[in-house]
Amino acid sequence: MTESAVADEHVAPLLQVDGLAAGYGDLKVVWDVSLRVHPGTVTALLGRNGAGKTTTLRAISGLNKVMHGSVLLDGEEISGVAAHKRVRRGVAYVQEGKRVFHRQSIEQNLMLGGYTRGLRRQALRAEAERIYELFPVLAEKRKASAGSMSGGQQQMLAIGQALMSRPRLLLLDEPSGGLAPVIVNEVMERIAELTKTGLGVLLVEQAVEAAMTVADHVTVLDVGKVVMDRPASQLADTEVVKEAYFGRV
Repeated sequence: MTESAVADEHVAPLLQVDGLAAGYGDLKVVWDVSLRVHPGTVTALLGRNGAGKTTTLRAISGLNKVMHGSVLLDGEEISGVAAHKRVRRGVAYVQEGKRVFHRQSIEQNLMLGGYTRGLRRQALRAEAERIYELFPVLAEKRKASAGSMSGGQQQMLAIGQALMSRPRLLLLDEPSGGLAPVIVNEVMERIAELTKTGLGVLLVEQAVEAAMTVADHVTVLDVGKVVMDRPASQLADTEVVKEAYFGRV
């Protein structure tokens, strides 16, 4: 949990989602989701498979249509804004599965992540250096192909690529997926470091214990609806979260 989490709960949220309904075509997957993400904090969005976590992220990022409800970024409605325009407004989405360009080098992957800002190559390189400071392992292998890296390194590259657009809100979908426990801890440490810059993070995770190490607020979904929404400070016992996670609360 970040040191500023308590104070941030009393300021206006960076992201405010109310009564969100979304899905795929005519199929509604998310029925009624409301959540908040404050600057410099992590909101963990938890729930079993099929609860609607990824659909919620996709709706916030603009990849899925919002059927009902509202999505506010800094108090402005963005539910009707195209996905690429949301990126320019400060929303970055790291999808599940470490989606990087495997045949391209690490540096080329980062450059691609920064093109949405319309920066010249020199400015892009300066942004890449900022990412290298955050993830030193990427700097060491900057000329290597992304496909040659381990799963954990590819996950860090995917996050770094998203950060190239200098977002204010980072949506992370299962960053621990397929990673060894020691690497999961490292990824979570990096996520915690990111919030120190004022970045707001909405984190979808299956690994409850790992998510709780960085979460300032916890929202649990079940069958497309919120079944728990509390500050992480009120959830010292992760068993309470797990009970909600498996639909027993």
